[in-house]
Amino acid sequence: MSHDHTHHDHGHGHHDHSHAISADADRRYLYTALGLLVAFMAFEVVVGIIVNSLALIADAGHMLTDAGAIGLALVAMRLASRPASGRFTFGLKRSEILSAQANGITLLLLSVWFVIEGVMRLVAPPQVDGLFVGVVALVGIVFNLGATWALSKANRESLNVEGSFQHILTDLYAFIATAIAGFAIWWTGWYRLDAVAALIVAALMLKAGIGLVRESGRVFLEAAPAGLHPETLDAAIRDVPGVLGVEDLHVWEVTSGMACLSGDILVGTNADCHAIRRAVQTMLHDDFKIEHSTLQAEHVADDSARIGTREGPGDSCVFAGGHA
Repeated sequence: MSHDHTHHDHGHGHHDHSHAISADADRRYLYTALGLLVAFMAFEVVVGIIVNSLALIADAGHMLTDAGAIGLALVAMRLASRPASGRFTFGLKRSEILSAQANGITLLLLSVWFVIEGVMRLVAPPQVDGLFVGVVALVGIVFNLGATWALSKANRESLNVEGSFQHILTDLYAFIATAIAGFAIWWTGWYRLDAVAALIVAALMLKAGIGLVRESGRVFLEAAPAGLHPETLDAAIRDVPGVLGVEDLHVWEVTSGMACLSGDILVGTNADCHAIRRAVQTMLHDDFKIEHSTLQAEHVADDSARIGTREGPGDSCVFAGGHA
């Protein structure tokens, strides 16, 4: 006769406390970056219009999306910190991935717009005050270096934070390209350099946007976390003493840095399934940083488990929770 034993581990108090401290620090860094961006963005919008520079307007537009990305990231962090309740058994942690994907899509849309505008200005370049553009871009580099430094101190393992960081980093590159173009225009009088700088910014936006959409899409499709291969996990579990086999192994990510695993482990008829389960979960936590795992241990005859042929269901022990 089959019998089920359910065991829950609740050993995550320290982890949750550390995560809360980290989240508070991340929010401070994001607010610092947001303040720097907003302070410079309004000035750059006015200057870009006055001197008729697409590169400056592109920078300003990107800074606007930077500010929006950070604002969205802060909202997502607040939502993700809410405890699980009702139908949301994992809380709203995946809102951070929604934020990252929105940031990626924004970068892609902006890159398309700047490509169109840049090509048009290559065909019919307007006059641009290169010296003024170069000076403004140098000031922008200083502001963006401060914002980039602030976000680099936050936890970039979070796709949410990484999305904001990619926005800021792309904008820093954009200012460097704009400064070079501005001074080159002032020196040579070749106004098409402004459009060339805008196209370089668009290419950087495209690269960052594709990366964010791809990574957030991987989480939404519940693929294995980056760097965690199911075959490697399968082999590692089989190497735990007492484990005869592994079936129905699933590993996915709820949000950045929160990997989950479920599966069946086969153990001998007289094996201590509780001890084996603890050993497997400890190994998964220590070696692969998997905090949440649900394992069912099935008692089978040693020989039938090893050759993968079982004549019927054996006794099973179901365990849910984190590491032992």
